[in-house]
Amino acid sequence: MRIIETRGLTKVYGSAGNAVHALRGIDLDVERGEMVALIGPSGSGKSTLMAILGCLDTPTGGSYSLDGRQVEQLAGPELAAIRNEKIGFVFQQYNLLPKATILRNVELPMLYAGVPRKERRERALELLVRVGIPDKANVLPGALSGGQRQRVAIARALANRPALLLADEPTGALDSKTGQEVLALFQELHAQGNTVLLVTHDPSVAALAERRVELRDGLLAVPGESREEAA
Repeated sequence: MRIIETRGLTKVYGSAGNAVHALRGIDLDVERGEMVALIGPSGSGKSTLMAILGCLDTPTGGSYSLDGRQVEQLAGPELAAIRNEKIGFVFQQYNLLPKATILRNVELPMLYAGVPRKERRERALELLVRVGIPDKANVLPGALSGGQRQRVAIARALANRPALLLADEPTGALDSKTGQEVLALFQELHAQGNTVLLVTHDPSVAALAERRVELRDGLLAVPGESREEAA
């Protein structure tokens, strides 16, 4: 089953003579269980497409189906609910609450989703085991290394068992060794059946994906190119 299906997706900022066409008709499919890298230079439309796929923004035109549901015309609370239910986000700068414990940070999406307290705690502890930091549950983010904080962010992203794990430059703030450890964790999650979309400008990160999708000037440059075909 397709997790992502877009047809003719466009995004225009401004109007008339001041219009900027960030996306010019994107047809993109991502199947359940795939690991796909979205790449492209600055100004290619990569960030705009990521925001739409993550239900953080809406397109000007075209259609977008997320895990079988049409979402292109949703807005406000409906879009926020879909985002919380279907998408797990991992950002470059972690976006953890500095005054909340690691356990509380991981629980947060489940709190918004109405998961009972006991289940939230149990699931959060299981996720910290899964990402390799079960001993950090009761510490604050400031006491962790960058790699550990990114592991917390990944655990939080998985909290509501999302259909899509969306990672935006997940190793951008890490040193090369720590970055490799985090990427290995993404590969492990993918091997366990998670659908992963990596948004990156780093070729070494993109090379880990099964498939690379490149954006140039708001268009898909090489739709569906695989690692083997690119080699």
